Amino acid sequence: MSGTRNDPTDVLVVGGGPAGLTAAHELARRGLRVRVVDQAAAPAVTSRATATHARTLETYHQMGVLDEILARGHRVANFSMHLRGRRLIRFGTDYSELPTRFPFTLQIDQVLTEQVLRDKLATHGVAVEWSVTLAGFEDTGAEVVAKLRHADGREETCRVPWLVGADGAHSTVRKRLGLRLLGDSTEKWLIADAHLDVDLPRDSLHWMHTGRGTILLVPFPEPGKWRLLDTADATTSDEPEVVRARLQQKISFALRRKVQVAEPTWISVFTIQQRMIEQMRVGRCFVVGDAAHVHSPASGQGMNTCVQDAVNLGWKLADVLRGNAAEELLDSYEAERVPVGQLLLGSTKTATALIALRNVLAPVLLPIGLGVLNRLTPAKKRAERKILRGMSGLAQNYAASPLTAPGPAPSAGGFAPGDRVGCSAETAQASAGWTALCEGLTDPRWTLLAFGAADEDELIRVEKHYGGAVAVRRAGGADLPDPGDALARSFGLAGGGFALIRPDGYLAASTTSTASPEDLLTGAHLLARA
Repeated sequence: MSGTRNDPTDVLVVGGGPAGLTAAHELARRGLRVRVVDQAAAPAVTSRATATHARTLETYHQMGVLDEILARGHRVANFSMHLRGRRLIRFGTDYSELPTRFPFTLQIDQVLTEQVLRDKLATHGVAVEWSVTLAGFEDTGAEVVAKLRHADGREETCRVPWLVGADGAHSTVRKRLGLRLLGDSTEKWLIADAHLDVDLPRDSLHWMHTGRGTILLVPFPEPGKWRLLDTADATTSDEPEVVRARLQQKISFALRRKVQVAEPTWISVFTIQQRMIEQMRVGRCFVVGDAAHVHSPASGQGMNTCVQDAVNLGWKLADVLRGNAAEELLDSYEAERVPVGQLLLGSTKTATALIALRNVLAPVLLPIGLGVLNRLTPAKKRAERKILRGMSGLAQNYAASPLTAPGPAPSAGGFAPGDRVGCSAETAQASAGWTALCEGLTDPRWTLLAFGAADEDELIRVEKHYGGAVAVRRAGGADLPDPGDALARSFGLAGGGFALIRPDGYLAASTTSTASPEDLLTGAHLLARA
C-alpha cells in the first residue's frame, strides 16, 4: 500500500537526534512547515555524548532552550591529571580572551538534551515520526521526491522543496548523494557509565595513567555517576562484571587507593573515526552533523558540532523559504561549515593522542613537565587559554565566509566581521546595553545596530522594506541603552555607523556612518520586500 501526503511540507528532516531536532526547531520557530522522520522505533535511552561547550550554550540561549538544559546538567570547569596517586596538575578555565556568559562545560546526557529539544519542538507543533525509514529520494531540480516506509509496511511519497540529512554516521542521505566520508579510523576505546565511590572533585574531568594506558573520568549530573573512558582495553563489552572489575582495578592502581566501581549501566566499544565529507550540499539536499563528519570523542566536539551545523543551515533555509533572502545565501552553509569540520579533525586528532598518551616515557616525563608548568603561572595560563580555544567553540569565526564583509578595524577586544558577538557575565551584569543586546540575539531575525546620529528616515525605510527579516535597533535608545558608548566601542563604531549581526549571533558586517545600511543588507543576500 502506498500514498502521497497531501499537507504541504517545506523541509523534510531525516534523523531525530541533536542535529535533526535543532534544524527542525530553527525552521519551525521561523514559521516553516517541517517533518522529522527517524527509522528508530523510539528515542534513544542511553547517555551517549555528554559535553556541551560554551559556544553551544550561547546557541541554546538564542534558541530559547538554555534554562531547561542548564537545569539538567552539571557544570565542569577544570581538568586534572593523575599519576601514581598524585595529582600532577589541575587546569582551570581562563576565558579572559574569549569572554562568554557561560565559562564552563556542561555535562548533560545527550538523551536529556534530545528530550529538551523534542519538547521545545512540540510547542511549534512538530513531533518526531518514529519507525519511518527513508527508502529513497530524487532531486528533480524543482523539488525532492522522497519515498518513506512506515513500520506497517506502508509506503509514502513526500514531495518537499528541501531535504536535510541528519541521519548520523551511517547516513542514507549522504550515501545516496554519492558523498564519501574521507579520513581514517585508528584505535578502539571503551566507554562505560557507572557509579563510583571515589573522593575526586566533581567540578573536574580526571585523567589518570594506569601503567599500560589511560582512563578519563567525566562526572554526570547524577551524584556518584561517572563516564569512564578506557583507551587501552576495549574488549568484552558484553560482560559487565569483567568490565567493572577491570575498571575498578585500573582506577585504584592509578590513584593508589581503593575505589569501588558499580556495575556499569551502559558499555560501548567503538572505533575512533576521524572522517568528513568535502561537500555538504547537493542541489536541494543537505547533510548536517554526524552525517557530514565523525570525530573522536576526546574533546567532546561531536554533538556541539552537530548543533552548530544545524543552526547555521536552519536560519538560512528559513530566510530563503520565507522570501527574505536570495537562494545564493544557501551556498554559504557549505562554505562556512566544511572548514570548521576540517579544523576540528585536526584538533580532535591531537586531543585523542594526548588522552591515550601511548609514549612509553610518559610516566617519567609527565611529572617533570607538568611540575614545571605548575610553577610557571603565566605558562600555565597560556596552556589553559590554548585548550579553551580548541575546545569551547568560542574562537571559531566566519571571517572567510562569503557573507562576511570587510569592516573597520576593531579596538582591542572588539569585534571584527566574522566574529561571534558576546560578552562575559560580568560585562552583561554591569551594562544594561549588553544585557539588552544578549537578550535581543534570541530574535530569529538579523539585527541591524545603528550607532551615533543615524538618519531616522533611513532606518524607518529599512524597517519597512526588510521588517520580516531584520530587527533594527538604535544603540543609546530606550530598548538598547549604551552609556559611555560601551557597545559602540566594542564594534569599533564610537563615531557612528552600523553593524549587522546574523541570526546565529556572528557579526556579518559593519560600516561607518557615511555608508548606507542597505548596502550591508544586500551584501548579505537579503531582499527588500516593498
